[in-house]
Amino acid sequence: MTGLDLRPLSLGEILDRTFNLYRRHFLLFIGIAAIPNLFRLAIALGSLRLLQGSVGSSGPFGLAAAIFSPSMILFSLLSLLVTIFVYLLTQGGTIHAVSELYLGRSTTIAVSLRSSWAMIGTLFGVALLNGLAILGATLLFVIPGIYVACRLLVCIPTAVIEKRGPGESVSRSWNLTKDFASRAFVIYLVYLAISFGVGALIGGPVGLFIGTARRDPSALQGLQAVLQVVTTGVNVLLSPILLIATSVFYYDLRVRKEAFDLQFMMNPHGDHLPGGNTPFNSITS
Repeated sequence: MTGLDLRPLSLGEILDRTFNLYRRHFLLFIGIAAIPNLFRLAIALGSLRLLQGSVGSSGPFGLAAAIFSPSMILFSLLSLLVTIFVYLLTQGGTIHAVSELYLGRSTTIAVSLRSSWAMIGTLFGVALLNGLAILGATLLFVIPGIYVACRLLVCIPTAVIEKRGPGESVSRSWNLTKDFASRAFVIYLVYLAISFGVGALIGGPVGLFIGTARRDPSALQGLQAVLQVVTTGVNVLLSPILLIATSVFYYDLRVRKEAFDLQFMMNPHGDHLPGGNTPFNSITS
């Protein structure tokens, strides 16, 4: 397998390369996203079934009693934990796969997910610091929050590819994206536009059916379960797009700012290259 051409890319080329990678390795990226999400879907369907059963046996205040029941609270906490792990596993696994493909190596769903699982603690730390930074900036004003989100777009690729800790990854993302926040903003916009379009196209009809079935409890229960399945399917389908674009953007920044293309040309088989630990990189960074 040969890697992709390492050179500075225009914004259009970053997006074009993103969709080409997704199309050429569709099953790989779908598998990385789908396997963790199946666990989240199972928890969500179990929680929905438990809630529906509690409502039906709790009298006129069944909904409130069911929501605050010990079993429902436990299910909610479990669902939150699973959602966090799914989010991190999918991010780490997808970015690992993109990196391997980008540099001309091969990988599998299992290898990518194992690589992500091995650094789950680091990914959690990076995501936590990232979220706190964006939240803090957003509390000041919305615009600073958006700007910080754009500057920290490549903190997860930095952690996965360079094996850096949470603080280092956030700091390095901030440095790499200097003068390029507008590109990150457009990447976010494109992903949001696709997400809203596909979500409305697929989820809209299911939501409409739910609205018309409110007087039929059995039909409503079934449609709510269908909505959970549809939501998971849409997430599995769309989440790789942003992650692939983020990884391509990360490599473009390193090519522009650190001559990563020359580093890789001199040592194409060096496993340490993505970590940025070569003497050449120490000089250029």
